[in-house]
Amino acid sequence: MAKLLLIESPGKSKKLSQILGAGWQVKASMGHVRELANDGEDALGFDLLDNRVECRYEPREARGQKVLAELRQAVKQADAVYIATDPDREGETIGWHLQQALKLKNPQRVVYSEITPQAVQAAIAHPRSLDQSLIAAGRARDCLDKLVGYKGSKHVVWRLNIGAKSMGRVQSATLHLLCTREKEIQAFQPHDYWSVWVEYQEGFKAFYRAPTRPQSRPKAPTPGEPPDDAAEGKNSQESDQVTSQAEADRLLAIARSTPHQVATVEGKTTTQAAPPPFITSSLQQAAGTKLRFSPDKTMKVAQSLYEAGHITYMRTDSVLLAAPFCASVRQYLEQHDPQNVPQQTTRHRAVKGAQEAHEAIRPTAIDRVPTQLQTQLSGDEAKLYELIWNRAIASQCCPARLRKTRVVTCSGAINWEARGQVVEFPGYTHYWNNLSADTQLPVLQQGQGLTLKQAAADKKQTQPPPRYTEPKLVQLMERKGIGRPSTYAPTIKTLKEREYVQVEKAKLQPTALGMELDNALETLLPDLLQPEFTAQMELALDTIAQGKQDWQGYLTHWHRTYFAPALEKAGQLLLSKGMQPSQLKGAKTNPKPAKPPGTVTKTACPKCGEAMIKVPSKSKKLKADHFLKCGVAGCGTAMFWNAKGKRYELPYAQRTPDPETFTNMSCPVCGALLERYTYTKDGKEKVMLRCSLLEHRRGKCKDVAFFESREEFWSPKFGTLKLETLVT
Repeated sequence: MAKLLLIESPGKSKKLSQILGAGWQVKASMGHVRELANDGEDALGFDLLDNRVECRYEPREARGQKVLAELRQAVKQADAVYIATDPDREGETIGWHLQQALKLKNPQRVVYSEITPQAVQAAIAHPRSLDQSLIAAGRARDCLDKLVGYKGSKHVVWRLNIGAKSMGRVQSATLHLLCTREKEIQAFQPHDYWSVWVEYQEGFKAFYRAPTRPQSRPKAPTPGEPPDDAAEGKNSQESDQVTSQAEADRLLAIARSTPHQVATVEGKTTTQAAPPPFITSSLQQAAGTKLRFSPDKTMKVAQSLYEAGHITYMRTDSVLLAAPFCASVRQYLEQHDPQNVPQQTTRHRAVKGAQEAHEAIRPTAIDRVPTQLQTQLSGDEAKLYELIWNRAIASQCCPARLRKTRVVTCSGAINWEARGQVVEFPGYTHYWNNLSADTQLPVLQQGQGLTLKQAAADKKQTQPPPRYTEPKLVQLMERKGIGRPSTYAPTIKTLKEREYVQVEKAKLQPTALGMELDNALETLLPDLLQPEFTAQMELALDTIAQGKQDWQGYLTHWHRTYFAPALEKAGQLLLSKGMQPSQLKGAKTNPKPAKPPGTVTKTACPKCGEAMIKVPSKSKKLKADHFLKCGVAGCGTAMFWNAKGKRYELPYAQRTPDPETFTNMSCPVCGALLERYTYTKDGKEKVMLRCSLLEHRRGKCKDVAFFESREEFWSPKFGTLKLETLVT
């Protein structure tokens, strides 16, 4: 009998099997294996009673059924079962689902944040029980998100008849941030202004300062908040705004006709502390700024680095680093950069609400420098690893020491200002440079006369607030408390897939549909769009995770006192006076008919159960003169006639995978099962093997294709698979 380790991703299996050795079997759940059923009121899959929530779970599609069947067989052959799902609430909840579905009596929960022999063996040696508080928070989130998404979509969004498919607790609040900024841009009225400056023969430039100019002080960063990497290297020096050409000319005339001298010289030495190591949001921001990665791509690349044992777990909001790692960084610096070793180990303050049980994102071994892994990693993996390595070592270095100089000159009653900054000791910037370039000012004395070289005024125009890049939106979501590390990337991806936002010149811009939906929701469900409201829900989930609140009582109370009345009020607004979306917050829209023209059939929609409608079509792409479309506004499900099978079918991308097509061979890229795929070429029916995950076939597994050739399957990239080894 072997010990069984249950994990989420098959990509970790090989590494963990090597670490654990003989006597262990490692099996992957392929992520979630169960989900809330689509039954009951509004297909929620759960009932809200007085102070209880009765949930009904089912395997997640055919894949979940197949995986659970395989895991049950593995459990029968094991004398001990360890659950090693990811070290977060979602992972704890998946572990609970495995316990329930596999009827495990005393599973051992093991948690590690890096796939290294030391971390995994230590976790195995110190197992614990599943954390019921974390599970409660995970189940509460699932129910809360489905409650808002399903009920809000069905009773509000679909009734708008504008083509919008859904709303969501985090999704809609995030869309509102983008739409609010878009409205600010649309309402912006530019005006001209002039930046007035002088240049001296002594070798520096100074800018006009108004006599009543308030003392500007830079905003202190929130403890633990990452630096604004998007602003690195920018120099935004200019004068106080002069709002007319006449005033600019007056200032220039005085500058050219009046002697100049140094009024004051201020100099000071300051230090800038090292930035904290990466958390999920700051990693996504830095990768977006420096590598042009989307948040979704960043997380996929980070996942592969984690599974290969190169970095710690990449979903975290904690800036803490393990003491042994800090010691190893200190040792590395003593050997390679002794001037950068601080007197004491650097510790960074966490953002409020961070889960301190986790570590920051860091390399698993600091002596595994980026150049050593160049040949082992893909290009994207190598770039992201170098970013993580540099940030981790920088976080433990000495502060940078800067010499800052401020010189005020005067010509008559007019003041001009020049600022200089020189890095005297680079400190952490040797690994992570987020400072602007040096600006050296000459040595000057108070009262010293100056020789004017030129005086000029640059005409400029005020600019509207910028649209958000994806990294900037992640930063804003974190700051506003919308979502958590695991939700940032999926939320932005959903907004793009729903066509509520589009990417224009690397910026996120709401589409007309997104603006229209947001306008409507701002009238119908305004509270759900407010960041503070969404943040309060996140805090409630945190309280549940800490065991301080009952999740069922919270959910039933929230629905009874807020959501149900809010939905009822929204319905009344939609009904009153035949209100259309065009009357909501001034939105412009052309309402679409609730049902497409055609004949009602007896075929039920596979998604919502309503009757499908037969819609005539002259498209040459169809093999029939019609197709079926769901009659429910907002559902949009379509089915097409399969003449060979004599049945209507969903588009291939939407079909539930057929477990009968699965083989027992793993995809060489992601580890998922290979599936048999039948296709027609040159009038002949042929078979090939490919990755069974559709989302991977469109991405990292697009080259995985084994073609049938006599008694074997052959791939030009991955070689040969013997036919007799395949079991279907």
